Amino acid sequence: MSETQETGADAAVGTAQDTLSVVDNRTGKSYEVPITDGTVRAMDFRAMKVDEEDFGLMTYDPAFTNTAACRSAITYIDGDRGILEYRGYPIEQLAEQATFLEVAYLLIYGELPNKEQLEEWTHAITIHTFVHENVKSLVEGFRYDAHPMGMLLSSVGALSTFYPEAKNIKDERVQYEQIVRLIAKVPTLAAFAYRHAKGMPYVYPDNDLNYAENFLGMLFKVAELKYQADPRIAKALDVLLILHADHEQNCSTSSVRAVGSSQVDPYSAVSAGIAALYGPLHGGANQSVLEMLARIESVDNVPGFIDRVKNGDEKLMGFGHRVYKNFDPRAKILKKAVEDVFEATGTENPLLEVAKELERIALEDDYFVKRKLYPNVDFYSGLIYEALGLPVEMFTVMFAIGRTPGWVAQWLEMVGDKEQKIARPRQIYTGDRTRDYVPIENR
Repeated sequence: MSETQETGADAAVGTAQDTLSVVDNRTGKSYEVPITDGTVRAMDFRAMKVDEEDFGLMTYDPAFTNTAACRSAITYIDGDRGILEYRGYPIEQLAEQATFLEVAYLLIYGELPNKEQLEEWTHAITIHTFVHENVKSLVEGFRYDAHPMGMLLSSVGALSTFYPEAKNIKDERVQYEQIVRLIAKVPTLAAFAYRHAKGMPYVYPDNDLNYAENFLGMLFKVAELKYQADPRIAKALDVLLILHADHEQNCSTSSVRAVGSSQVDPYSAVSAGIAALYGPLHGGANQSVLEMLARIESVDNVPGFIDRVKNGDEKLMGFGHRVYKNFDPRAKILKKAVEDVFEATGTENPLLEVAKELERIALEDDYFVKRKLYPNVDFYSGLIYEALGLPVEMFTVMFAIGRTPGWVAQWLEMVGDKEQKIARPRQIYTGDRTRDYVPIENR
């Protein structure tokens, strides 16, 4: 970045399309800041000082709502047009034609696998679904009413102690082994947490089943010799996992990258993502949708509820999105999946009719259209989980299973990024200064 001394109106005029001209009115100095990919580097502002002892300008961006923390080639989102792509592939095509493990491979390695690669990848994950018996003992040590998300958080973090070689994060062979283990074992740990809360014996993985079927079996198998999942339910679950697989630099993904930037093992980094997802503002949104639908209770009560929303007395949960200013493309796909699951389970749930009526009104009413409040992925995912008979405490756990490939893809990309350093945001100090210690008897 160049610095020139300028005065007058010409100081604020840019000299090229790929730079930003800035005048520091404190000093009268003008600066040319390069623009690359529609961004300026925050460190370029550090050169803007009042004097040599000045630290330099910082940018202030609470929650990083307008700050790019990395360069990534994994997920593309155009919120205004409702576009979501994994490695350039539209989410609609992937949800309809691909399997979850195929998408996981795509996210992590950048290309769709050929037949041989997919078979090898699927086999590797299938034979790593079992966990060490000591991990089972760890899960058994939790209280009967422990939240399954807390159990998953602890057990995934504990895996780092079972695979100490995972700390060699630059070794490609080690990377591959840990990535496979995480994708393979997270559903097993999730199912153990569910069965623990139910007081039921744990079900070990069945290598004859595919990824979704195996997970359903570990959840719901009782006394049958061989668990057989309804293919419609297994497909709906596979689609749901695909839709949750990655979503750019959200709270949990940013947590994985921030913790991973210390060069910790991937289990610890992913457990940080699980911890972030645990929060109700991130992974718990679909639970709020179900609670809202239950309060409405029937289609007849929808108009009154809508009026209360407009008056500010109620919140419309599951509508609108921080990123999407259009219809969430994932919600369109899930709407069909909800209908398939309800048909397969024979569930006659009045909440689905309430959800459909809310969606119809939101898409037609000017109040919601003007505010771009369209259904998002959380609006329908909770209905699927409820139809499967899962308690609300498991909803976020299901989210974590789907998001695991995205977390490890982001972690792997971060590890290979030469520009990445340990995360260390700045702060604006607002406290007292240079206070003298007062003995306790004088306070």
